[in-house]
Amino acid sequence: MTKLEATNDFVIRFANVNGSGSASANNLFAKAIFRMGIPVSPKNIFPSNIQGLPTWYEVRVSGDGYLGRRGGYDFIVAVNGQTMRKDYDDLLPGGYFLYDSTRPLPENYDRKDVTLIDIPLTEICNREISNPKLRLLLKNIVYVGALAYLLDIEFSVLTDSLKKQFAKKPKLAEPNIHALELGFNYARENHTESCCLKVKRSKKLSDHIIMDGNSATGLGAIYGGATVAGWYPITPSTSVVEAFSKFANKYRQDDKGRVKAAVIQAEDELAALGIAMGACWNGARGFTATSGPGISLMNEFLGLAYFAEIPVVLIDVQRTGPSTGMPTRTQQSDLFISAYASHGDTKHILLFPHDPEECFTMTANSFDLADQLQTPIIIMSDLDLGMNDHVCSPPQWDDNLQYNRGKVLNEKQLEEIKGNWGRYHDIDGDGICYRTIPGTHPEYGSYFTRGSSHDQKAAYTEDSDKYVESMVRLEKKWLTAKKYVPAPVVQIHDKKSPWGIIFFGTSTYSAHEAMDRLTEKNIRVNSLRLRALPFHDEVGEFIDKHETVFVIEQNRDGQMRKILINEGDFNPHKLISVLNYDGLPITAGQICKQIEEALEAMSPPAKKAVQGGTK
Repeated sequence: MTKLEATNDFVIRFANVNGSGSASANNLFAKAIFRMGIPVSPKNIFPSNIQGLPTWYEVRVSGDGYLGRRGGYDFIVAVNGQTMRKDYDDLLPGGYFLYDSTRPLPENYDRKDVTLIDIPLTEICNREISNPKLRLLLKNIVYVGALAYLLDIEFSVLTDSLKKQFAKKPKLAEPNIHALELGFNYARENHTESCCLKVKRSKKLSDHIIMDGNSATGLGAIYGGATVAGWYPITPSTSVVEAFSKFANKYRQDDKGRVKAAVIQAEDELAALGIAMGACWNGARGFTATSGPGISLMNEFLGLAYFAEIPVVLIDVQRTGPSTGMPTRTQQSDLFISAYASHGDTKHILLFPHDPEECFTMTANSFDLADQLQTPIIIMSDLDLGMNDHVCSPPQWDDNLQYNRGKVLNEKQLEEIKGNWGRYHDIDGDGICYRTIPGTHPEYGSYFTRGSSHDQKAAYTEDSDKYVESMVRLEKKWLTAKKYVPAPVVQIHDKKSPWGIIFFGTSTYSAHEAMDRLTEKNIRVNSLRLRALPFHDEVGEFIDKHETVFVIEQNRDGQMRKILINEGDFNPHKLISVLNYDGLPITAGQICKQIEEALEAMSPPAKKAVQGGTK
């Protein structure tokens, strides 16, 4: 048998039981790799119940910096009897299978193309750890210690991490370090030549951090000036508001120790959005966070905010739908319902972050956008980005930055115009009107906010011409928004190539890797990463320059492709979907396979063209 051999290039999967304390041990492993300067991408695949069902934690180690999910497993740590057979079968030929050998493997575990690494985890813990409550938890730390030896992880990195984690309770660090030593010593004494997968310290991540997107989003809301969060908990967005609350308690205290922020838990998602809208209407900066089912419920208020022109920020951490779907799996399937939320003609501004740094930046900037454009801004995150740790550049902030509240009339301005003002009067020709904040002036600037048809003075009307005037102006504002939202990221690798790919959000990681793989096969494609809707003119220019454009997304119906067709009036036959919607992050292999199959189906001249251009 030929063993898999690699340094800083493998995928390891931990198979655990949900609620067994494995998450902290697996996280310790992933962050130890990161602290050795090696690019790493962990994915927590967990059930929606609290305890008992299987959970997996995949860690991709990639010295080349590929951070997308790869697919396939080189090393499996199997400590869940319920899934052990499946885990055993999923292991790649030449791979390594570490299991708790307190009980022997069944006789039918007879593959000749894998290396078994038997470590009696339960037996070691029963013998060496006297506290019964700690045995189950520390069994996970024991296998991390064994991995430290097998993979050449610097042991001091692990111990330093534990000391830092338990800095306020140093007595808790001692049994964890002891458990590491137990696993390390057993592997050293019994498996000296077992594993040919190794890690080696690197300098690639000297200026990077590792964090989850939801924490970055919560921090971005703090820096964006948010003071009110309307909240109804829902997986996988709950930790956004939890992070905001934590950061507000730390950074939003006045001299008397009072927290100058409010987190208000509502009775449902619709009310949560209403709380945020009310705060923004009243001059504060408010937001809420939800997922697909919440977006469904919020449609009524999103239509109100669009038509009455109330600024608000909404964080959508997408999960698998429809209906309840799979609450703890990821997708990019809320595009339609978010872009066109509510009945009637509505269009909403969407932002597409691809890593935690962009979660921070886009969230912080979204409050300015909402104020300037007087409309909802929806951040389109997803479970993979929100709840998993990602390597990224540290968020940056300019302390000299001043918030842009847009067209808001102050007391002096209202005094000067003596009430000669209309809330929905577009005097600048950009579709954006001047607004007032309640209480600005004792006499001037008041108006009735309504979701029914209104004229320039905010008075109710059923005059058809005035209604059409309002809708035309809102469309003009939509076009104006192109100047405000983030531009796409375009990469032209070969000017002669007739092929392009479009992607967004967490598909970015695997799309970049797929481009490299395709290039190795002499298939050269140019790329555009979408960062916002409405689309910049560069999107249309990119599509026009290529004969065929593959649109990569994580949903069944090719929602982004259809939005591109709807908004840009592009030839549908020119845009080809590359899809994944199984609830797991899309892989480079899936992208390459679908693109290569599409090229194979094309006529020989077209296929020849894709392989042309400069090398």
